[in-house]
Amino acid sequence: MSEQLKHDSITPYNTDASKKEQVAAMFDNIAGKYDFLNHFFSVGIDKKWRKKAIKELALDKPESILDVATGTGDFAFEAMRLKPTKMVGIDISDGMLNVGREKIKKRNLTEKMEFINADSEDLPFENNHFDAVTVSFGVRNFQNLLKGLKEINRVLKPEGKVVILEFSKPRKFPLKQAYFLYFKFIMPVVGKLVSKDKSAYAYLPQSVMAFPEGKDFENIMDKAGFNSVNIQPVTGGIASIYTGRK
Repeated sequence: MSEQLKHDSITPYNTDASKKEQVAAMFDNIAGKYDFLNHFFSVGIDKKWRKKAIKELALDKPESILDVATGTGDFAFEAMRLKPTKMVGIDISDGMLNVGREKIKKRNLTEKMEFINADSEDLPFENNHFDAVTVSFGVRNFQNLLKGLKEINRVLKPEGKVVILEFSKPRKFPLKQAYFLYFKFIMPVVGKLVSKDKSAYAYLPQSVMAFPEGKDFENIMDKAGFNSVNIQPVTGGIASIYTGRK
């Protein structure tokens, strides 16, 4: 069994259900409001982060891409700019996936894109299957972070590349202070009012604060078998782009 980290124990609800079950239920609850709140809270900057992250794969020109914790598919759709022959998105929330599937239909991408319900820690794909794997704001929600990263490594082809976009914590004044105020006090209140789930947007800052970012996350990627790991903070460190090779 893979090593458990402090971050792995952060859950949305105070119930006996596993983190995996709680996260799935949380995203099912907020699926209808997720895209709106996501872009609202980031003032649209999240779109720029995704574009920048996907550019990390431009030179690789991957033909097959797996988007883990795809949610409603924003990162997967951004990756389609690379013109892969096949894009597969996986998530444990049917609510989020159904929103994403509607987007696939509207964009006439049903022959190139597929979203399926699957567990990031038990991916239903053979070894060495994908040219690239992407994850956008999803690794924080893994029940076992190291195990999930090892699975990503397993399904990547040799020399395949992973690109992970995740929240991090700014270090410099005054962005650090403004970020913590916004994240810990304003976001949970607005998120509760709009999504009607009082726990979902309280869980977000809690999971970010506990997440092993920067060099700590790089070390975990090393343990998972990735080489040439690189960290690229964006917007003063509010988020970071991590890349690695199998």
